[in-house]
Amino acid sequence: MPKRVLILAATTGYQTRVFEETARRIGFEPRMATDRCHHLEDPWGDQALAVRFHEPEASAEVLAAQTPKPDGILAVGDRPTEIAAITAARLGLPYHPHEAVLASRNKFLARERFRQAGLPVPSYYRVPLNIDPAEAVRMTDFPCVLKPIGLSGSRGVIRANSESGFFTAFERIRAILHQTDVRQMRQPENDSIQIETYIPGRELALEGLVSAGRLKTLAIFDKPDPLEGPFFEETIYVTASREPSDVQLAIESVTQRAVAALGLTDGPIHAEMRVNDRGVYMLEVAARPIGGLCAQALRFTGGASLEELLLRFAAGEDVSGYRREAEASGVMMIPIPASGIYRGVAGVDDARAVAHINDVIITAKEGQSLLRLPEGASYLGFIFARADAPVEAEAALRIAHGKLEFQIMPELPAMRPGA
Repeated sequence: MPKRVLILAATTGYQTRVFEETARRIGFEPRMATDRCHHLEDPWGDQALAVRFHEPEASAEVLAAQTPKPDGILAVGDRPTEIAAITAARLGLPYHPHEAVLASRNKFLARERFRQAGLPVPSYYRVPLNIDPAEAVRMTDFPCVLKPIGLSGSRGVIRANSESGFFTAFERIRAILHQTDVRQMRQPENDSIQIETYIPGRELALEGLVSAGRLKTLAIFDKPDPLEGPFFEETIYVTASREPSDVQLAIESVTQRAVAALGLTDGPIHAEMRVNDRGVYMLEVAARPIGGLCAQALRFTGGASLEELLLRFAAGEDVSGYRREAEASGVMMIPIPASGIYRGVAGVDDARAVAHINDVIITAKEGQSLLRLPEGASYLGFIFARADAPVEAEAALRIAHGKLEFQIMPELPAMRPGA
């Protein structure tokens, strides 16, 4: 009998179809559960079960009642993780505990757990969305970073260097949290804003897998672009990391402590941190794999993809022997240069022809309304590179990006989401 894995994901997520296709390719039987419209009969043609991310208990009850029982469960993206945790507990399947998932998704709760565990943290506090910013700024040291507590992907994260910058950032985040798509999430944490002391330093990411509370590092990524604000749009990830071995060991050690502090036990994690001369500061540990199509930058023993590795782990197979390939690799999440209506792109073939580039995938659709960071939450696409050395992979990504010419037409203010 093929192994069955229940995959929870957003209907429109970049990764959703990749996981489903990978499961079928390796002989598994995937059962999809997505936030598809529950009033229509299979609108996406994937026979997915309909769940509501804002109703995790009810959704988990539906999933737990399905037969036959799955061999494993996997969540793709932040929002499905809560339903996955509750469903796994009801079915007796290994997965991160419910409380740990909630803490990992809430920037304030995560900071509290890290502080209690003795991990280095910046000064931080949260305030309600409806507070007068003049009252909130009294507790602030500059520079500081303001961030929504429940959003991901650097959306709404803004650095302020002065009181006037603080007021501007606060009102901008407040407007983001009132956008229709955010309010539809029905997440109480989106009624607060967190303010933290700015952490200087280099930013990195760790992709890992936790089994019985122990971390297995799959890759450490450098983020070579300086992420100093005022916004923190991620662009390039490159592995293997060029940090000294002692720094990489410190990153792994702090990530393991952060995993334990949150209570994460079984499943993928994606951690982000800043490193400076005072040590490793954990920014977040998400209870899910790396987002978007970035997983395609990773290959493991026997040519296995990250999706394959995670599916096999979820189904109970031993993946302890998998190692990342020796070749350096990188991905660029193509940033949105301006808000507007996407009309197309030129130069894709030229970008693909650049040495060490192995693919360019444009995910934006013609006619799509685009919002750039910090209001937006998406990218134009992804560029992938492989080379003998990380510096070559990074250079190839930058050259390929320079070949692309995007056409984005300004739109009327009344057309913008949330306007």
